[in-house]
Amino acid sequence: MFVYGVDKLTVDKVLDIASGKMKGLLTDYAIAKVNECRAKVEVMANSSKAVYGINTGFGPLCDVKISPEETSLLQKNLLITHAVGVGNPIDKELSKIMLICKVHALSRGFSGIRLEVIERIIYFIENDLLPVVPEQGSVGASGDLAPLSHLFLPLFGEGEFWIGDDIVPAKSVLESHNLEPIELAAKEGLALINGTQFILAHAIKGLKKMEYLLDLADVAGAMSLEGYQGSASPFKELLHSIRPFQGNLEVAKRMRMLFEDSNNIKSHENCERVQDPYSMRCIPQVHGASRNAYYHLSELAEIEMNSVTDNPIVLSETEAISGGNFHGQPLAMALDYASIAASELGNIADRRCYLLLEGKFGLPRLLTASGGLNSGFMIPQYTTAALVTENKSLCFPPSADSVPTSLGQEDHVSMGSISGRKFNQILGNVEKILAIELMYAAQAMEFRRPNTFSVILEKNFAIIRSKVAKLEEDRILKDDINALIHLVKTQAFIVK
Repeated sequence: MFVYGVDKLTVDKVLDIASGKMKGLLTDYAIAKVNECRAKVEVMANSSKAVYGINTGFGPLCDVKISPEETSLLQKNLLITHAVGVGNPIDKELSKIMLICKVHALSRGFSGIRLEVIERIIYFIENDLLPVVPEQGSVGASGDLAPLSHLFLPLFGEGEFWIGDDIVPAKSVLESHNLEPIELAAKEGLALINGTQFILAHAIKGLKKMEYLLDLADVAGAMSLEGYQGSASPFKELLHSIRPFQGNLEVAKRMRMLFEDSNNIKSHENCERVQDPYSMRCIPQVHGASRNAYYHLSELAEIEMNSVTDNPIVLSETEAISGGNFHGQPLAMALDYASIAASELGNIADRRCYLLLEGKFGLPRLLTASGGLNSGFMIPQYTTAALVTENKSLCFPPSADSVPTSLGQEDHVSMGSISGRKFNQILGNVEKILAIELMYAAQAMEFRRPNTFSVILEKNFAIIRSKVAKLEEDRILKDDINALIHLVKTQAFIVK
């Protein structure tokens, strides 16, 4: 059980609520906070004092006073006019994550929204009524205005829901659930569409994927090093204790675990090779740096998912501060950093693939014993090279850019929504790169038999061989690659 507005939200808790493993609810304490804040808004809405967004227009129209009679239409018009997103719909899971994060923020008791609106959003979550949200259109400054508008149009019967894989008008879905459209009241439109939940949802989804890929990259690197018959010396604890970055220490420790009781490692401990190429011996430094970026984004995302990011923030019956908690820059910059970090996992994996093809240290060229007539594994490395370059092109930091909007009132924006989307695109490419490295590594390990490897690497080798046979003669590799990509995406490999 998770209590909205009270308990601390984490990546795992968000995903557990989204999957139905955990139930999110409101308690009397949270309800009291919501009602208390709403009462403050009611006072301000009927006051002669101008309070932004409560009894005034929005953005550059903040100097236009709105009468109490026009308040509801003002809030409805806000969502209708801001629902200008374009492009493909985001994944249904992302829509649900957005709803969960928004409910938690609204339930903190600083947004001034009515309890019935929060309860309706919780109903959407619990009944998988997931609004259709276009992927493009947010500049990530006054919050994710366009996507959040699409997310909440269905509250009053506009917009669309996903029903299975079909897109259905919200009005008919509400009718099928015997739900009346909600008429928004003062401040509620702003509370709904100001916030960073689109950026945050992409960060949450990406963090969960990156957590696994960081571990899998270590496994793939260890299997490649075993196939290459590289040295385990660069992973010794003392070496890393004198440059103790958190990520580096963690990766070095994991590499030692992955080589534990490896007969193959021991078989060449006394060889005359002094050092391995960087993509083999610098795994702790490179993978570790990527882990450090992951830790940083994790920390900031957890702060954000437990924050109030709409506007204005209601503090008392007379004070509602129009600040900038909705600005996406804190997450945008960290997402760009994490994007570079994720891209580097693919970059170094591609280099290890190349090393396994060179035909050194007892491996046949292109990992085939019958080269010439057979091209072996020559060409999949073209694919990893293409994916690596695509990721490099995706690493341009959107947070470094800003295009003024709203007649200059919103004159600096974060572009964090683009950062979040690109982060997940890069991770998707890394999944494919690591799948190909695992295919290469398993083939290289075949040439080290009868030597054996650690228990965990042997298990992963068996997982690969359950889907992809050793390459003896040339065959179409597309199906092999896709089978391994599926194993990566479904997190079928053993990483701990």
